[in-house]
Amino acid sequence: MNLATSYLGLDLRNPLVASAGPMTQTADRVKRLAEAGVGAVVLPSLFEEQIRAEADRDELLAEVGTDSFVEATSYLIDPDASVWPRQYLDLIGRASGSGVPVIASLNGSTPGGWTDYARAMQDAGAVAIELNIYYLPGDPLIASHDAEQRYIDILTAVKSVVSVPVAVKLTPYFSSFGDMALRLEKAGAD
Repeated sequence: MNLATSYLGLDLRNPLVASAGPMTQTADRVKRLAEAGVGAVVLPSLFEEQIRAEADRDELLAEVGTDSFVEATSYLIDPDASVWPRQYLDLIGRASGSGVPVIASLNGSTPGGWTDYARAMQDAGAVAIELNIYYLPGDPLIASHDAEQRYIDILTAVKSVVSVPVAVKLTPYFSSFGDMALRLEKAGAD
């Protein structure tokens, strides 16, 4: 029986896509899923909060004692050596050798910075990117259209720098779910 299908424009051997979870957290587990016959895998998300917290920590550590010991500047943290993005990109690269398409995932709510990570994910071997955008405005004066425009802006920014398909994971918190889906599709969601 032929179960081949298409998802995000990708040719899959079957419609079974392993979602983000414990079985997609390591390359060995992804390989086991591939051997078990899944059609593709979605890796757990790289969270904006992880990257920001690490960047803030590195900035504080880099500033400690710089006025006291000029020689200490050679021991400062390399700003390009962030742990979370590096580990995540390594996972993509290793999982890509499993024999099934690997879909990377970004979780955040701000437009800035995601283009660099999306491009790096593509370069590491991801065949598609899932944007897991979660934004609930706390300001009661933000119009629903403006809050929802953030999703469009993030999608548009990511699509401008990658050639792989980009999906947007939707939440139920839209004023008009159908309109939002159409707006995302028009903006290039695959």
